[in-house]
Amino acid sequence: MSHPLHAFPPVCEQTLRALARYPSRTAFSWPDGSITYQGATDLIGGIQNVFTRLGFAPGTRVALLSANRADAWCAGVAAQLARLAITWLHPLGSLDDQLFQIEDSDAQMLIIDAATFHDRGGDLAAKATNIKTVFTLGPADYGIDLLQAIEQAGHVTARCLAGPDDVATLNYTGGTTGKSKGALRYHREYGGFAGAILADFEIPDTPRYLTVAPISHVAGTKVLPTLMRGGTVHMLKGFDPEAVFKTIERQKINFTLFVPTMIYVLLDHPALDKTDLSSLELLLYGASAMSPSRLVEGIERIGPVFSQLYGQTECYPVSVLRKADHDPKTPELLLSCGFPIAVCDVKILDDNDEEVRAGEAGEICVRAPHVMAEYWKRPDTTAETLKNGWLHTGDIARADERGYMYILDRKKDMIISGGFNIFPREVEDVLSQHADVAMVAVVGVPDDKWGEAVTAVIVARDGARPDADELINLVKAKKGSAHAPKQIRFVEALPMTGVGKVDKKVLKASFWAGRERMVG
Repeated sequence: MSHPLHAFPPVCEQTLRALARYPSRTAFSWPDGSITYQGATDLIGGIQNVFTRLGFAPGTRVALLSANRADAWCAGVAAQLARLAITWLHPLGSLDDQLFQIEDSDAQMLIIDAATFHDRGGDLAAKATNIKTVFTLGPADYGIDLLQAIEQAGHVTARCLAGPDDVATLNYTGGTTGKSKGALRYHREYGGFAGAILADFEIPDTPRYLTVAPISHVAGTKVLPTLMRGGTVHMLKGFDPEAVFKTIERQKINFTLFVPTMIYVLLDHPALDKTDLSSLELLLYGASAMSPSRLVEGIERIGPVFSQLYGQTECYPVSVLRKADHDPKTPELLLSCGFPIAVCDVKILDDNDEEVRAGEAGEICVRAPHVMAEYWKRPDTTAETLKNGWLHTGDIARADERGYMYILDRKKDMIISGGFNIFPREVEDVLSQHADVAMVAVVGVPDDKWGEAVTAVIVARDGARPDADELINLVKAKKGSAHAPKQIRFVEALPMTGVGKVDKKVLKASFWAGRERMVG
């Protein structure tokens, strides 16, 4: 148990305080509407009133499936104020994945954005055995219309009933290395994240924040910091490059967040050079590595506004590569995942949890107030991940003398070829600097001679015809023959997960079919 004397205020209480400070300002805006800070406060109070009347026990899980909507976000805050815990379903997830999360989390309440997910919501409501109450945002032929229920229940002032030892969130991992796991946080682990972001991320003084990526995941972590600064959250329901350009220009957006694949699409779009993007002050990117050559192109064409974030579901944020670090004159720094944020104790440790010397490879390990409490229902995996008082991220990296970290790869993605340990990221970083390469993923493929053969799967830049031998020789020259791909496969597109990472499980499966050993 934590002592309330030393606890952060619950995030839902921080939200009410932020909204109370600027009542007449616009909190959320979307293509056909907006809501003020006061309006958001009233909406949260109304939803909390509906939830409280249901009599669910503290800690009851509430699953939400929604596109980027202000009322869905407010419903999450209201649930936490009422001592309920929220688990966001990934809007791009499959039916099976979403059902797994509902069942695994023991969710008893389901909230569905009926405009975007009417049919999927109906399927989930019908098939999820533990759900007791279904709410819809807007009318549907199932569940209770939450917006209508608020009208009937009447106005009540929102107030925080939650304490530091109540469960706040159950966030599920992307599942890139196996079955998705639920990272559980009580309010005591959740309370400091917004302050940590404001301390180390270069968020503008009055943010005009554009959310394109789902607020159910990392894009949602910038909503409260925006409101704390008295800014406005502009919401788009999906990634439409033309809508992105128009919104930035029209709303004078000064801050946004994209995954690298979105940035590549924007750079290749004919509207880029015709759009005024001069209002942009900060463009955060993360979730996967970005091609250094494309990053330089982005800096030249969009401006020196790029900043990379690094973290994971178990602890976010961990480090940031700031705008000043994105200097084309020091391209080696563009391969870094940044410098640890102030509230994180970050060390590179060996297999015995001893710190390695600068420049040596080891695992990124973290201590911070916002590290998860546990993996829900997975005590063995929790013990393995949180051993010796450190969160073991599974990311292998090296740090330079100043403390900037360079991720080599996921521990589980390491290739053992001819007795050498090879991290795919090292090969990907070389290949991605070639002008003809748009995207690349490197995996180990079963091989009778080498054990695993280094294999590069490449998407070429539009109009380019890369030469496989030239690319293999480039890796030989930069990294040596052990790292050089034994084969290169050219494809139209790489398989992606819902959070915008290359799905190496899918890539590997095509090569490992019928074999005994499967990596990762």
